[in-house]
Amino acid sequence: MSGAFRIPRAGRLSQAKTARFSFDGQSYTGIEGDTLASALLANGVHLVGRSFKYHRPRGFLSAGAEEPNALVQIVRDDARKTPNVRATVQELYDGLAANSQNRWPSLSFDVGAVNDLASPLFSAGFYYKTFMWPKAAWKSLYEPKIREAAGLGVSPDKPDPDHYSSRYAHCDVLVLGGGAAGIAAALAAAESGVRVILADEQAEFGGSLRFETGAKIDGQDGFVWAQAAIAKLTAMDNVRVLSRTTAFGYYAQNFVGLVERVSDHLKAPGHDLPRERLWQVRAKRVVLASGAIERHMVFANNDRPGIMLAGAARTFLNHYGVAVGRNVGVYTANDSAYAAAIDLKKAGVNIVAIVDLRDNPTGPVIDEARALGIEINFGRAVIRAGGKLRVSSMTVQPKNGGGERTISVDAILMSAGWTPSVHLFSQSRGKVAFNDETKRFVPGTYAQDCVSVGACNGADGLAATVDEAYAAGAKAAKDSGAKTAKGVKPKVDASESWSRGMLGAAPGAGPDTTVKAFVDFQNDVTAKDIRQAVHEGMRSIEHVKRFTTNGMATDQGKTSNMHGLAIAAETLGKPIPEVGLTTFRAPYTPVTFGAIVSHARGPLFDPTRKTATHPWAEAQGAVFEDVGQWKRAWYFPKAGEDMHAAVDRECVAVRTTAGLFDASTLGKIEVVGPDAAKFMELLYTNPWEKLEPGRCRYGIMLREDGFIYDDGVVGRLAPDRFHVTTTTGGAPRVMNHMEGYLQTEFPHLNVWLTSITEQWAVIAVQGPKSRDIIAPLVEGIDMSDEALPHMSVREGKICGVPTRLFRMSFTGERGFEVNVPADYGQAVWEALWAEGQKHGATAYGTESMHVLRAEKGYIIVGQDTDGTVTPNDAGLDWAVGKKKTDFVGIRGMARPDLVAKGRKQLVGLKTRDPKVVLEEGAQIVEDPKQAIPMKMIGHVTSSYWSQNCGRSIALALVAGGRDRMGDTLYVPMPDGVIEVEVTGMVFFDETGGRLNG
Repeated sequence: MSGAFRIPRAGRLSQAKTARFSFDGQSYTGIEGDTLASALLANGVHLVGRSFKYHRPRGFLSAGAEEPNALVQIVRDDARKTPNVRATVQELYDGLAANSQNRWPSLSFDVGAVNDLASPLFSAGFYYKTFMWPKAAWKSLYEPKIREAAGLGVSPDKPDPDHYSSRYAHCDVLVLGGGAAGIAAALAAAESGVRVILADEQAEFGGSLRFETGAKIDGQDGFVWAQAAIAKLTAMDNVRVLSRTTAFGYYAQNFVGLVERVSDHLKAPGHDLPRERLWQVRAKRVVLASGAIERHMVFANNDRPGIMLAGAARTFLNHYGVAVGRNVGVYTANDSAYAAAIDLKKAGVNIVAIVDLRDNPTGPVIDEARALGIEINFGRAVIRAGGKLRVSSMTVQPKNGGGERTISVDAILMSAGWTPSVHLFSQSRGKVAFNDETKRFVPGTYAQDCVSVGACNGADGLAATVDEAYAAGAKAAKDSGAKTAKGVKPKVDASESWSRGMLGAAPGAGPDTTVKAFVDFQNDVTAKDIRQAVHEGMRSIEHVKRFTTNGMATDQGKTSNMHGLAIAAETLGKPIPEVGLTTFRAPYTPVTFGAIVSHARGPLFDPTRKTATHPWAEAQGAVFEDVGQWKRAWYFPKAGEDMHAAVDRECVAVRTTAGLFDASTLGKIEVVGPDAAKFMELLYTNPWEKLEPGRCRYGIMLREDGFIYDDGVVGRLAPDRFHVTTTTGGAPRVMNHMEGYLQTEFPHLNVWLTSITEQWAVIAVQGPKSRDIIAPLVEGIDMSDEALPHMSVREGKICGVPTRLFRMSFTGERGFEVNVPADYGQAVWEALWAEGQKHGATAYGTESMHVLRAEKGYIIVGQDTDGTVTPNDAGLDWAVGKKKTDFVGIRGMARPDLVAKGRKQLVGLKTRDPKVVLEEGAQIVEDPKQAIPMKMIGHVTSSYWSQNCGRSIALALVAGGRDRMGDTLYVPMPDGVIEVEVTGMVFFDETGGRLNG
């Protein structure tokens, strides 16, 4: 077999443990421990995919997570089809089935390759310029066809049958990266006794030690030392070691997201194992040891299968025992490629020639290569590669021009240097700095409690890496509280060291050429595309990125960013630091939706919250509705009743006798502290300083822009304690709103906020008989009107249980809200229900609650308001303190457009035909005969049939509504126009006398 092959006794895998797998339907044999990439290469397979835009043949570029080309679909069964899996990361298991992507009808003959011939039509930004007319055709014609022709894998078409898990973890020191730097840092920290988590994305720890052959640490082979160190760390009680675990995002306050691949490498994972596990880790100190990524050389046809990074070829050889070719050429501007050539040569592979762009480099690796008889060409460039489905030659020329020479090869190894992986540092909001001498960005100004060590921090050699990392680990432990360090720093006896390299396009791919010299393999971005973007006006590197798509998609610029930046800087005539660096967005490597969603799907997609009385309501046959995350009793139908009949009965019962309603879902927040009243003055429109303990007040909360944000009744329990209620749906955002202002705008106030929504069950007892029902069960509270007037709150006991008893009403009837600890909610409800049966009380649900409040003109924030309603618009000027000089939203309320005439105001509506019930959301017009489109002047916000009023009622936002009292307006509907009369908002008991029974 030509091309790549397995070398006996090379690598670290046992050739006795074989595994069968298939690729595009053809069967192959690999070895346990292989990746899909190493197994395919061992079988001579280099062609594994087609490129995104031009459908060019593509092979393996790398051996790790930075792989842009070898994206495949893994198929376990009909439901388990995972696209865009990097073959260099996917571990081999017996029976693995993989398919190539983005090709038709086959990988070797893809009709989409016609795009390559038509590439002049698909240059950078072509979609911004080519498909803009006619405008309507983009969504219906152009976009579907473009997406069909280009792209990556095909999304699964069946529900994901796998399950996922998630864990929260805290540690003193989190080490990200399991190479020599990460292991040394973890050892130093762990031996100090602090809690340590060490995570690495590979199946085996060791990083570059997997391929370095000359590394000696503590007298051992580097990789052997790494395995021994990991065994030691794993055995320590204060250490958690996570392999196959990728750190994908670094967030505020040292919060890091990790994804652990638990079973993707197993043939039959079983139902007890999740596919992946999401770790959400909070650390006192983070040590970043993410290493560096090798850059490719930018020259013509540098994307042919068989052309790969030198470090990748070395990994395939020294770890997997696979030679990537038989006649190999090397193209480099860096010493590290020499080490790859030397290792391959010693393994029996013919190294045809090394082409070094540098003029006269010196060093031990160069001397060793020459001693092995390898031809070395200094000051020369590979100006193009030959071949199509597999590289067949490289054409060499002096870098300043001259005679060409074509050399036959079946693989080309390339290295333009190494780029520190600063993505996690950047995500932490750290600012990178450009080292002009080494031409690379390294960590500069830190924003969080972290430190970068090793290659990601610019270290070039193993000795420097281990020294730096061990010291950082020890310091991290000390900063986390460790008293003494007990470990001994590992001793590096021999190691490799390399630095420098080049950025941008190599000779032969300069500004005067039109060849396809690829910068970004995944998105088919060439050096010419980068230059074109600049010529067409792009000056920001972020604009260049978007115009060309360089560094986008799953690649995120791992191999392409620095080359693209250098070419743009050269074209702009600016230094690289002045052009800047693009943003490293999370996730830097792809993360499955399953890992993020975890258990939150199906019935668990959103938490279901139930009140303490839910079982009782179920037993009574209640119909429930979803309100936010809560299950709330909607209505309680009796035999033969539909919803309307049940609601009519419930509403009449509340007004004639009494009704019981579960109001536990209302948001409840305690505001406590010496400055509690001052804080309330600033957060609400109402005055609070003079509100006496034991009294309540309806409060309105605004946004900065002056619009109503939330409302609720607030009870003052003591001079330094308020019990605040909010709308059900607004509870979390109101808590966030209040906490945000307390921490950022009013930190000088001595106040504590506590969410108590779930701590208190609330039972509303409303109606003329409400006091008769409650009084026999209450202890320690005088229930008379004189002692407990409307809008009062008292603390005592009910049924022997502590209670906060509010005298308040959302129905317009005499009413009470009984707050008891949630654990006693159902027991107290049942006692109140038993007492209520003596007086003919009924249970009522949310629909009746809405009707009853609408009869009285009480608004619901979010239904009768839409985010553009002010207190004046809602008729709530009385709730704004006239003498207050400051509160959130006071300046917004004074904006000219918010006090202008003609604003939409909340009013009541009565239909001419009292039996007609308007639709909520229906639009309102002045003239139903006007031309279409009509001028809308408002809309219906609430609309119900009211059995107590004997007619339909509605609330609406209408332009200049309060000036239209008695006017006739119109509601156009599909079946005809409905006449309505503008009225006040109160439809029942306009004087309010029923509040006092």
